[in-house]
Amino acid sequence: MIKKLVLVFIAAFAVNSYAQEGGTASPYSYYGIGNLKFKGTVENKSMGGLSIYSDSIHVNLRNPASYASENLKMYNNEGRPVKFAIGGSHTNSTIKGQGGSDDASSSTFDYIALSLPVGRFGFGFGLLPYSSVGYKLETNYDNGNLQSQFNGEGGLNKAYISAAYLVTKGLSVGVDASYGFGNIKNTIIDYVYDADGLPLSYQTRQNNRSDLSGLGLNFGATYKTRIYDKFEWVSSVTFAPSNTIKSKNSRTFSTVVVDYSGGTESVVNTIDGEQTLIDNGELETEVELASRFSIGTGIGQERHWFVGVETTFENTSNFNERPTDTGIDDGRDPRDVEHKNPFGLSVGGFYIPKYNAFNGYWNRVVYRAGFRTEKTGLVINGQEINEFGISFGAGLPLGTIFSNANLGFEFGRRGTTDYGLIQENFFNFSIGLSLNDRWFVKRKYD
Repeated sequence: MIKKLVLVFIAAFAVNSYAQEGGTASPYSYYGIGNLKFKGTVENKSMGGLSIYSDSIHVNLRNPASYASENLKMYNNEGRPVKFAIGGSHTNSTIKGQGGSDDASSSTFDYIALSLPVGRFGFGFGLLPYSSVGYKLETNYDNGNLQSQFNGEGGLNKAYISAAYLVTKGLSVGVDASYGFGNIKNTIIDYVYDADGLPLSYQTRQNNRSDLSGLGLNFGATYKTRIYDKFEWVSSVTFAPSNTIKSKNSRTFSTVVVDYSGGTESVVNTIDGEQTLIDNGELETEVELASRFSIGTGIGQERHWFVGVETTFENTSNFNERPTDTGIDDGRDPRDVEHKNPFGLSVGGFYIPKYNAFNGYWNRVVYRAGFRTEKTGLVINGQEINEFGISFGAGLPLGTIFSNANLGFEFGRRGTTDYGLIQENFFNFSIGLSLNDRWFVKRKYD
């Protein structure tokens, strides 16, 4: 057990160090609180985001009901394993517009979670990112001169605790409570030129920061039963009501010397701009996160194969779009932006040739695949921003049937080059560990 815990901490340190490059490099993270992160494990990602399936050796982050399940026969129906999970990912993107294309990359820590069984109950704890901001944008005058430059970084993270209960054989219900925290920072420079059309050496940069915090809930239920004693039918439902995130905002103005050849900025001096927020009543604001409902179903043979479908709905009718979604008027042009209710569809599954094979390692590997399509709900210049992805992956056993390393790959696209917008073609590589062991063993002999 100690060896597994050491492995978890080593993996956590490695993933966190690798993820310091940034959580995203998407121009669409300019809007709202950034791009929403997928709340799921590498196993889920590898099946097109499908998260309705739960078993005794993998953590399911999307449905809190999954923390409660039946005891295992191999444990004499007296227990089930404690489950650890940790994961991270790296994304390479090609960002295309009507004026050309560019490449970008980002790495991120995705989740760390623990599941504890206690009789008919199950409890979970974890930490994961909720949204991510990371963009560098420019606008130009008609003559080609640089007009404005916008940079943003940060995001919202969530720490959660879950509780679930096994109501009856095959039926579990659960709830998780989360605390959201994080910050979003952005800078804006509106370039000024002299009478000859040359940029001034000294420019003014506006620096904004919003510190975010708030509570949220997520309810879930899962049901699993057998059909003709051969097939296993699984269904799942989750609901997260809308919640409010509080934002404490700050602003400063800096005089900077810009190196136009290298694109660097040197700060000469900085003054406090908090009074501008006080005057507008924007020192403290609120952001409403949309409610979310998902439902899915699937069929398969236990420890052999499974295929399922899941749909997700969100209600953003009360969402108030602002440039950073924090109430800060940072001088940027929000363009023609509106919101519709997002919708997502995931189809995927897995296949295990022979989970208990004594020889032939690849017979015990879990092979996964799936695809997803999503209407993000973001509408810019009358054009809906949609996204889709095709994914596959593998679960590699680590010595026992309970622990494994999971690899995932996804090819996808977000947005469009029509109407002067931007299209992102991305490749995502994810890696995660699922480590399991048994605690609280009853003594058979004194």
